[in-house]
Amino acid sequence: MKNKLISLEDAVARIPDGASILFGGFMAVGGPSRLVDEIIRQRKTGLTIIANDTARPHQGIGKLVVEKLVAKVITSHIGLNPDTQKQMIAGDIEVELVPQGTLAERIRAGGVGLGGVLTPTGVGTSVEEGKRTVEIDGKVFLLEMPIKADFALLAAKQADLYGNLTYALTARNFNPIMAMAAATVIAEAEDILPVGCIAPDAVMTPSVLVDHIVTATPR
Repeated sequence: MKNKLISLEDAVARIPDGASILFGGFMAVGGPSRLVDEIIRQRKTGLTIIANDTARPHQGIGKLVVEKLVAKVITSHIGLNPDTQKQMIAGDIEVELVPQGTLAERIRAGGVGLGGVLTPTGVGTSVEEGKRTVEIDGKVFLLEMPIKADFALLAAKQADLYGNLTYALTARNFNPIMAMAAATVIAEAEDILPVGCIAPDAVMTPSVLVDHIVTATPR
């Protein structure tokens, strides 16, 4: 197995304009802050971002919205980021709102190769518009399609040089399922450890899913 540690600049240089990106994090907790800042520095534009939320202005992926680098957002809520709301109303950004549990399951479905998710959430509401429904034992479900992306940008507590990852408490959030649903996975880790320093049963995202690692702090 190879050493997957690369520079921050090189990692972001691999992301083209117009890419779709899964971002780990919950209101920026567990989000890859250095990768976000480098995306801004390199001016990657026309991005589709998939995340639980768009954080706040000047925090986490909210910075990408403020910088107008985002063309589309797939997310569970935008309530704490007025910039996302303003750009949506102005027609400058497309926003697809997805119930949080459905969002997580759609990403998981994309990662494990399922054809979709059946859920009662949203039946009879505007969420149902334009979607297929399935009736099972007299109950109606929406068919929600899997989500996959070109890249997943994650934030880990620890990584070894092969790319095995651990997370700190609730900072784990969406990171593990997003690692399964992207063509290329880049992890930003607080601590980079030699191989063997992370116990096998402590690994939360195995190295086989991770393509590149960057450090969370400048060196």
